[in-house]
Amino acid sequence: MHLVSISMYLTSRPLAEATAELWSFLRHYLSQAGLTGLPEALDQTVPYDEVWLRPDLLLSQACGYPFATSLRGRVRLVATPIYSHPGCDGPLMRSFIVVRKNSPVRVLEDLRGTTAAINAPDSNSGSNLFRAAVAPLARNGGFFGRIIETGSHGGSIAAVIEGRAESAAIDCITLENIRRFDPAEVEGIRIIAETPKAPGLPFITHGNASSQIILLLRRALDAAIREPSLATMRATLGLVDFAVLSDADYEPLLSLAVDTLPQLRA
Repeated sequence: MHLVSISMYLTSRPLAEATAELWSFLRHYLSQAGLTGLPEALDQTVPYDEVWLRPDLLLSQACGYPFATSLRGRVRLVATPIYSHPGCDGPLMRSFIVVRKNSPVRVLEDLRGTTAAINAPDSNSGSNLFRAAVAPLARNGGFFGRIIETGSHGGSIAAVIEGRAESAAIDCITLENIRRFDPAEVEGIRIIAETPKAPGLPFITHGNASSQIILLLRRALDAAIREPSLATMRATLGLVDFAVLSDADYEPLLSLAVDTLPQLRA
């Protein structure tokens, strides 16, 4: 049985239901094309980052920075989704740097020496792009006074609202999803800056997948974009298309991390 897990943007029930509908369509398409061993439902038991290197993986969505640093050559890139949300630019995305609504902070420079929240050190949107945004302001290899790790973008937003951190970088897709489906959770923050752009979260399959499987998965995703009955699903996810990028398109994330690594920590 193949493993399928699409769990990066499931912060509310409408998103989870739309993602399940997407898989239902993909499953039917792949089955009609002759692929067997397809699960009825998306996996919800294996941690998302453990899924990526499973030999039985058929389809999952990975974070861009782990893909660039540790997954390239060990998984195969299928396609990168294109979202319609503010901050997205084709298959590229950015993060928005947020502070409390009543914070005196107006520009990035005002954050010097303060506490910043990150969801995880290997997150492209919450950490890597955050570094890139403050790197030009660094002095003697540092900028923030302290870094706290929250485990999720939602946790970082809560840390900012509660005053445990002065700022956080939230990816544009997650932020728009929360604004649409859980608006109360972001009423206490405001945006002061945006990060550089980078390729978005890629859909991947296992490293030994054949070119025929890659092509079939891409055709299924393309069909999902063009299927009239899935218009509501696509609108819920903010999904407008898929782009086929190369592994090399993610390489700039490596140089971005190397060039700016010291600036995020104290």
